[in-house]
Amino acid sequence: MELSLMRPALYRVKRGQTLAQVARTFGVTPRLLAAVNALKSELSEGELLVIPPEGNVYRVRGGESMALLCGSPDRFEKKNATRCLYPGQEVLL
Repeated sequence: MELSLMRPALYRVKRGQTLAQVARTFGVTPRLLAAVNALKSELSEGELLVIPPEGNVYRVRGGESMALLCGSPDRFEKKNATRCLYPGQEVLL
């Protein structure tokens, strides 16, 4: 599969690609890729996706808070496109 990297953190979707395929290509989960890009529907050809850096992905443990992980709930929401936090969730720090 040919990758269409525009910059290290951006990827342009090719015709027929699924969220799972793109996520697998970059070693992230589909759920994380969808959250980072605030996706609400299927991918479209030509759509630009932000690819989260691998080193900043973290798996949440019980008892952790948005403020503990990112400094504040607002900062957490900006990085992860959600205000939900639960053990086992993969988030960006």
